[in-house]
Order: sequence, then C-alpha cells, then structure tokens
Amino acid sequence: MSLRSTTMKSRKRFATVLVAGVAVVGLAACTSNDSGGGDDASGGTSAAPAGSNDESGDKVVIGFSAPAADHGWMGSITESAKNEAAKYDDVELKVAEGTNDVAVQISQVETFINDKVDAIVLLPFDGAAMTPVALKAMAAGIPVINVDREFDDPNAARVTVLGDNYGMGVSAGAYVCEQADGDKDAIVAEIAGIDSLPLTQDRSQGFKDALAECGLDVDNRVAADFTVEGGSDAAEQLLQAAPKIDYLWNHDDDQGVGVLAAIDNAGRDEFTMIGGAGSKNAMELIQSGDSVLKATVIYPSTQAADGVKLARLLVQDKSMSDLVEVEVPRTVQLYAPVVTADNVDQYIGSAFKS
Repeated sequence: MSLRSTTMKSRKRFATVLVAGVAVVGLAACTSNDSGGGDDASGGTSAAPAGSNDESGDKVVIGFSAPAADHGWMGSITESAKNEAAKYDDVELKVAEGTNDVAVQISQVETFINDKVDAIVLLPFDGAAMTPVALKAMAAGIPVINVDREFDDPNAARVTVLGDNYGMGVSAGAYVCEQADGDKDAIVAEIAGIDSLPLTQDRSQGFKDALAECGLDVDNRVAADFTVEGGSDAAEQLLQAAPKIDYLWNHDDDQGVGVLAAIDNAGRDEFTMIGGAGSKNAMELIQSGDSVLKATVIYPSTQAADGVKLARLLVQDKSMSDLVEVEVPRTVQLYAPVVTADNVDQYIGSAFKS
C-alpha cells in the first residue's frame, strides 16, 4: 500500500482533521489563483491584478506577539510573519518582542488594544492565560487571529490557525507501516517532546493509532524537551535501553540535532529515523542520503504568516477567494505531510533552520 493511501486511510479512520473551517497546506487560497501581477519597488503588491485579494487596499495595522525565539521553529514563526507582511504595501506589522513571560505578553496585547490596531495575530505562550486579554481585544472590535496554541474560549479569536499534532503522529506511523511492509516484528522507538504538553500527547497518540493499523506498536519510548541537549540525553538513554531498533520517530527536528549527535556517537545506523516539524537541516540530510534520517513530518512554521494574511483579509472585508464561502473560516488546520527524498524539493524552500 502506498504512503498516500496508508496515510489517507489512517486519517479517515481517526478523523485527524477536525476543523470548523478548512484544512490546507498553506493559505495561497487567501489570494486569487491568478497571481500574475508583479511586486512594486517597495516589495508590496500594488501591481497585483485588479480585483484580486492581493490588490492594495486600505491600510491594515496588525499587532503581532509570540514567545521568545528560543529554537528554530519559533524563530521562523516570527520571521515568516515579518516576511509575509513585507509583501503588502498596505500592511503595517507592529511586532512585540518575543517573550515567555505571560504577564509581559498580556501587557503587549493591552498595548495593541490601547493603540487601536486593526487586528492582532497572537501565538500565546500559554493559551489559557492569554484568553482573558484576547477576549478583551475581541470586545473592543479588534479581531484576534489565534496561532498554534488555542485559547480556552473559542470566542477569544475570530480565526484560529493550527498545525495538526495528531496528524503528525498518524503521518509518521503510516510511513513506518509502509516501510515495514508487513513485518510485524519490526522494532519501533519514539523520542517524544515534553510529555506534559497536550501537543506531545496528541502526536504520540496519532503515532500509536497509525502503527496499530499494521500490527505494530511502540517498543521503546523516551521523552525529551524540544532542545538539542534534551534530545541528546534522551537519545543516549534510548539507545542504551534498545540494542536494536528498526524505526525511530523523533517528534521535533530542533531536538533532533541532539538526537542525531547521540546516534553518531553511539555508532548506530541499523534503523530508519523519521523527524518532526520539518527543519531545513533535516531536509538537507534527507537530500544527502548519508544519514539514518530518511523522512520528516512537517509541522508548519508558516502559521503566523498565514495569520497575517488572514488578518489583512478580515480587516479589508475580503474572503478566501478559492472558496465559495464569503467569510474567512473560523478555523484553519494545516496538513502534516511526510517529506522524503522523493518530494523534499517541494518543501525545503519554506523550511526553518534549527
């Protein structure tokens, strides 16, 4: 069975895409498919085709806040948002300094409210803690685009842009099933992220459920912490406990830098490794063919960039032009594809650096 058919079967069975809006890889659909217009000298889109969503309109001031860029994926979140805003001559993006202090992030949003920005794109350090101030912004008539970490109250955001953590696990498990090709004795290992986080729990559950489809399970599992050091320590622990492994899924390519270092130090190369999140570093190793890393599952770092596009559409009373629906959806959940040597060229251009 092909990877595509295996993945689709698993996704249908376990309903991984549970969204009120649409599931898409990116938000190219935010603009017309006819994107033949050129950029102006400032990098904006005033030369876009008349009537397209990219045609310049009323100025939109967007406040943006996210956690500190303490690893590659989070750094790419902010950088991608800035780059997307720079494409439009009618967008001004006010970027707050990245912070892992909830009180500071709350004050940043309060400032955006007081400044009467047109919209707020917010990746909360803590979704629950940021819910009240997001509700305050919505009550003030400022649409909030919630990115990645959900608020406790759906009314705290006009739009929520999400990755698919459960789907990541399903995609990784489906890939292992295809590679195992009916071998029910294959030994499968897993290096998770932070076990207390719902996102880690979702990824592990998706992996387990997909493996069950082909009669496999996780034989050895350890948890890390999304850091290089944590990945190295967790991998050392795993490799000592498991003298033989056939397939290893590591949830995060940032911590994967440490995982791969530990694998090299141990001289282990008998297994196939699958990464997670989709870093450029991982994709370059996949391209080279000189590593145990043969695939990675994308968790898009473009979510905030999509949030910027959606904020612009909302403020300018536009819709996603490839949809019949005349309003921007409430929820957009992005897909979690598997990247291999066969398709890496399609994804490496938008990948983040670990």
